Amino acid sequence: MILRAAIVDDEPLARGRLRRLLRCASSGDITVVVECVDVNDVLTEAMQTPIDVLFLDIELPGEDGFSALRRWVGPPPLVVFVTAYSQHGVRAFEDRAVDYLLKPVSLDRLRDAVQRLKERAALHDGRMEAIDQDRRHPLPIGRRTQFVPERYIEVVRASGNYLDIITTQGRFTIRRTLADFISDLDQAQFVRVHRSTVVRASAIRQVMSLGSGRYELLLESGERVVSGRNYRDHVQHLTIRDSIVQEARMFSRGPGPTSPP
Repeated sequence: MILRAAIVDDEPLARGRLRRLLRCASSGDITVVVECVDVNDVLTEAMQTPIDVLFLDIELPGEDGFSALRRWVGPPPLVVFVTAYSQHGVRAFEDRAVDYLLKPVSLDRLRDAVQRLKERAALHDGRMEAIDQDRRHPLPIGRRTQFVPERYIEVVRASGNYLDIITTQGRFTIRRTLADFISDLDQAQFVRVHRSTVVRASAIRQVMSLGSGRYELLLESGERVVSGRNYRDHVQHLTIRDSIVQEARMFSRGPGPTSPP
């Protein structure tokens, strides 16, 4: 597996040196897909280019490197901090950094970091495969309980303390809060598009802009979901990343839900 990396550093010479060292240290297992100068730059690039690994400086123009992790939308990348300052090490590992490299970075030290990245990525892939095969949710239907694989869930909508769960195996209603149910989901596979709605990202087939930061999502089942204004960044990230945006004039609208406030 080749990991796609972003180098985030405002110093061109530092970016170039790290890129050259990575070619030697990774043996082709890591490829640099983007180079960025600050937090806003990498967040914009991440909306267009899948990024598996961040080689992230801390002292950046505007916001520091930790802000990129707080503001990240979608599955979080693996992170290696590359900085001239040693005092941020504790915080870096609290933020689940894979490694913390001090400048100037040596080739041997970078090789160690690359090996850690490969091991962490392999562990993550193994966990995701097990989750995909084994994770099931008990959902009541009449007097029975049906165990529905998570990959069959398309939409979860909240109404008070009840949830309407739409799956490829039918529709279920349970008494539970949305926040509680979300905590049981694989966060990398689901996206919150409204304060009361979560959808499985891979189930989205088309997206149409409704204006004012709202979107209508067409899912595999034909279900339509309208996103809320406060969640437009989540939808925009998905639409740009997966190239599923359709212009309104090209989108054939059928009967849909009323727009939320």
